[in-house]
Amino acid sequence: MFRRFYGYMKDYRKYGLFSCACVALEVMFELVIPLVMADIIDVGVANGDRRYIITKGIEMCILALMALGLGAAYSRFAALCGQGLGAELRKAEYQKIQSFSFSNTDHFTTSSLVTRLTSDVTVIQNAVTTGLRPIVRAPVMMVTALCLSFSINARLALIFLVAAPLLGIILFLIISHVRPLYSRLQKSIDLVNRIVQENLTAVRVVKAYVREGHEMEKFDAVNSELQTVSERAFGLACMNMPAMQYVMYATIVSILWFGGNLIFIGGMQVGELTGFLSYVLQVLNSLMMISNVFMMVTRSMASGKRILEVLDEEIEIQDESRESLTVEEGGITFDHVSFKYKKNAKEYVLSDVSLDIKPGQTVGIIGGTGSAKTTLVQLIPRLYEATEGEVLIDGKPVKAYPLEHLRDAVAVVLQKNTLFTGTIEDNLRWGKEDATKEEIAWACDIAGAAEFVERFPEGYDTYLDQGGVNLSGGQKQRLCIARAVLKRPKILILDDSTSAVDTATEAGIRSGLKESLPDMTKIIIAQRITSVSGADQIIIMDDGKVHASGSHEELLATDPIYQEIYYSQQEGVGL
Repeated sequence: MFRRFYGYMKDYRKYGLFSCACVALEVMFELVIPLVMADIIDVGVANGDRRYIITKGIEMCILALMALGLGAAYSRFAALCGQGLGAELRKAEYQKIQSFSFSNTDHFTTSSLVTRLTSDVTVIQNAVTTGLRPIVRAPVMMVTALCLSFSINARLALIFLVAAPLLGIILFLIISHVRPLYSRLQKSIDLVNRIVQENLTAVRVVKAYVREGHEMEKFDAVNSELQTVSERAFGLACMNMPAMQYVMYATIVSILWFGGNLIFIGGMQVGELTGFLSYVLQVLNSLMMISNVFMMVTRSMASGKRILEVLDEEIEIQDESRESLTVEEGGITFDHVSFKYKKNAKEYVLSDVSLDIKPGQTVGIIGGTGSAKTTLVQLIPRLYEATEGEVLIDGKPVKAYPLEHLRDAVAVVLQKNTLFTGTIEDNLRWGKEDATKEEIAWACDIAGAAEFVERFPEGYDTYLDQGGVNLSGGQKQRLCIARAVLKRPKILILDDSTSAVDTATEAGIRSGLKESLPDMTKIIIAQRITSVSGADQIIIMDDGKVHASGSHEELLATDPIYQEIYYSQQEGVGL
């Protein structure tokens, strides 16, 4: 895991090395200070040499200032290294998510992906920023201080052989209990993010149904869970400090006891004991720093595992094309296609679907809720991959086309209308980035959007809030259609994309598409018979299978399902 993350440091490794060098030098200067202090006591104070004391005092001040400067340099370099690693991890995760197919995104919740991009990465970068210092400082200080302690008095230094194992046992017990809690902690953050996201996204529904109290109860439940897990995790982690301090103070008392006895019998000088105590404190502080590093690494491993789950996710739809094929006409063939969302699912969503759609045809697809109409059309641009059988465009498998070109040649207006924060023109340019003003106006005219856009005081420069909340449902649908038309695709799929517009406007959109883009293959998924009655071919889906296909007149005369839908809607019109 750590080797993987080290690979993402790239241009920031030099800052990590600089910070480590600064810490090592800082430690060296700090370790010299007790020796100077011992000389001041044993030589300067013992002999009453004021000049010697002042000279050594100035040396101590210089050493302290140099250590301070190196500490400040470390902070700068460590911040550059840690923040750089965090930026690279977020970039890598985001790029990986952008390459996900629909089936890949189904493996993660949106809230979990947000947490992995933010909170988990922050844990890693903070571990680097704050962890490089103790990782380098503690071993260097501990080894050097131990050597100097043994050089001063080897018998007294044997006390460390009792203190160190005791500290190790305490650390092991704490980490073994806190490690699983850190994983639960990050999952609890996922749940809190999910509730917040759902509530903010559906705030109008919540208000309309007066469900604020219910939402507060849901939030309180996950928030309490997060609080409980956090309290247990950080409560156990915080036990590390008092346990270490207890051992540290017990060690100091022991050294003072035995050291004092040695002074009385003449086996040790006061200055030596003072210097020895300084090194003891440094050794014990080093052990405490090492224990904190272990705690930090434990939490980082929990977050790192979650990040690697995203980075290691196998992309299910790969760009397998090695040819520069292009979609020329837009004919579509489904050859005994079956599909299921999960490989181990028992039932197929689509079963043995065979269809032939001619280039330039207008095809309508209707059927009951859950009949897999949307799933069927999502196989055309390879938003999902067919489990069995093959989808072909112009007689060639969709896998043979470069993925970018395929999705550029097939425009899909999905059921959920998505507009982004920005101007209307910015949103429309998703269809064609370099579109001229005339092309934008042309696309909006076909989609029936020009009439309301031009009424806005700022026209195409009208700013849309997040999700286009300052537009009606019908207006958003028409802008989404205009965005797709602007691509001038060979195949246009409208997935129930006119459900929020009136029948007259819908008829105008169909007429505009037929007149302006006669060679484009058009697939219209709809609930209303009027939306598909003029299609060259109407396909009826039922329980993931093609129940029947034909023209409006043929189906109305022969098919019971089509008749039922038609007459029920006629009765609705009569009401």
